[in-house]
Amino acid sequence: MFKWRPHSKEQDVLSVESDSYQAPTTGVWLIQGLIVLLFLTFIVRFWFLQVHLGEEFARQALANRLRNEEILAPRGRIVDVNGLPLADNQIVYGLSLVREDCDDIPATLAQVASWTDIPMESLQARYDHDKWRTQKFEPMLLASDMSIEQASRIEAQLVSWPGLEIVVRSKRRYPEHDIFAHVLGYVAEANEKEMDADSSLALGDLVGKQGLEFSYEKELRGQKGRNEMDVDAVGRALEKRMLEAPRNGKEIRLTIDRNLQKAAWDALNGEAGSVVVMEPETGKIRALVTAPAYDNNLFSGGISHKNWEALRLNPRFPLQNRVTQSMYPPGSVWKLMMAAMFLEEGIRPEEGVVCPGSYRMGNHVFRCWKHSGHGYMTMQQALINSCDVYFYYNAEKVGIDKIARFAHASGFGQPTGIDLPHEKGGVVPSREWKMQRYGKAWLRGETINASIGQGYTLVTPLQMAVNVASFLNGGMVLKPLLREDSPIEIRALVPAKRETLEFVLNAMRATASVGTAKVIKRPDADMGGKTGSAQVVKLRMDGKRVMKANELPWEQRDHGWMATWGRKEGKTYVVIAMVEHGGGGGSAAGPVAKKVYEHLFGYDPVRQRQIQIEKERAQAAYLRELLNAERRQKAQFLQYQRQVQREQAAAERKKKQEEREAARRAKREGR
Repeated sequence: MFKWRPHSKEQDVLSVESDSYQAPTTGVWLIQGLIVLLFLTFIVRFWFLQVHLGEEFARQALANRLRNEEILAPRGRIVDVNGLPLADNQIVYGLSLVREDCDDIPATLAQVASWTDIPMESLQARYDHDKWRTQKFEPMLLASDMSIEQASRIEAQLVSWPGLEIVVRSKRRYPEHDIFAHVLGYVAEANEKEMDADSSLALGDLVGKQGLEFSYEKELRGQKGRNEMDVDAVGRALEKRMLEAPRNGKEIRLTIDRNLQKAAWDALNGEAGSVVVMEPETGKIRALVTAPAYDNNLFSGGISHKNWEALRLNPRFPLQNRVTQSMYPPGSVWKLMMAAMFLEEGIRPEEGVVCPGSYRMGNHVFRCWKHSGHGYMTMQQALINSCDVYFYYNAEKVGIDKIARFAHASGFGQPTGIDLPHEKGGVVPSREWKMQRYGKAWLRGETINASIGQGYTLVTPLQMAVNVASFLNGGMVLKPLLREDSPIEIRALVPAKRETLEFVLNAMRATASVGTAKVIKRPDADMGGKTGSAQVVKLRMDGKRVMKANELPWEQRDHGWMATWGRKEGKTYVVIAMVEHGGGGGSAAGPVAKKVYEHLFGYDPVRQRQIQIEKERAQAAYLRELLNAERRQKAQFLQYQRQVQREQAAAERKKKQEEREAARRAKREGR
């Protein structure tokens, strides 16, 4: 039933307007479109991330769970000719940091410094330098060369220091220390230049820096392996799998005999100098000693600044390889090459020269080492007695051009090619060389100096060994070999006839028998030698008297040379001994060469008899001393017995005296 309700006029108006109102459809569709577009964007983005990039994200997620770890390959050993180890490896421990897993780098570095006693400044500097070479997820080596005790103490605390981990490393070890330092060289961590040149190197890798470690680096290093590890959210390794096994470096067997090397080292007895022992038929080096040297173990774990400065500033230069890098005036050992050149230039060996003790050229006088002169000298006599005037005279006849040409053909003035870095080639002076070096013309007097191995002429002990070997092997200039498996390499042929070479050998044989090299003479072997004294400064005068070597400061004394060869029971060796500032070659370098031959050939019969006599005398002296000691002991015992008896008799007399005195007192008191 309809019921009327009163309403106002305003309500009527609103009612009419409401019936005629139409909603705006454009705005609704716009809002709906925006909502649909937003959902489409989400769907496309979801498809892009999950489908299009899904494989890449899956790979990255796997990479966060999996990590690759390099396995260092053990470095190849170096052994002597008999298999004795000269360079091998030992296990040490290091401490590395994965920056991605570390929450507080400064605090972690400070903790590492306290554990390892590495200065914080050094540790921070290493971190700042190495972080540009490693990814955040790659381990960065902070400390190396830790002992197992130190590593164990640190590992027990690593749970509180995420990102740090103990790593096992290999450290190079040189059991012979300084005796082989200049042959083997040493290893140290690769620097920026080496890592840029070789992509297989990483921070902390050890590479050869000197010696054979440097020359045979590729063979000794080996090839790294690779591990794959599952890690948790904080970077702890959960599981490890080997993807590629490391391949060890190659073992290298040297030609050098460790015991002979030690004997040559001992023969130098602390003097600055060098010894080379070479087989003339093969070029194999059996000993290569240079002294003083250094302990190459100092470099394996990183040499300290203090030790480095001590080596660098040492006035006797222990870092210098005197066999291959030191160049000296050869002195009279140069006369061996000069004699061969004279013969090839047509100078007859029986043609003599009178030596009055000096040789005049214009206004200049060149003296012989024997101021009173040698008298009439043939070529062989000039070699035996080392007469300077003979070589002055004939060198002026031949001229410097022919001398230089023959010297170059004999192997001088160029490196020998030995497998050691930074070898020097020496100096063979000539007209062209002087003009190029100094811009000046050659002088006649300089030919005189060059004839006796003085002036500009410089050689290395190794070059001299190669030259002496060429007289024994038919004129072959051989490459000195340090690897036992290396083939013989002929680098040149001396332009000399076999008769020329034999003449020089015979002259050396006579020099070792009756001449200046007789210190090496022995009845049980075929020996040859030539001494040399190389001037370092001009002759020093005390008034009109030439000062003797022992009157000069050490650094102004002559270098002593001894160039020799020896043959016994089918074995032939060349032995070159050079003693810096030692004075005369026969007195300084001669005893060194003699001791080397005693190791090679044993003591000669005369020396053996002398040793036996000395031993018998020592034994007799010892027995006499024992007898005398026994007599002294017996005399002391008898003296002691007599003293005891005297003291006992005195005590007995004193006792009886006291008893008599007591009896007298008792008798007086009884009265």
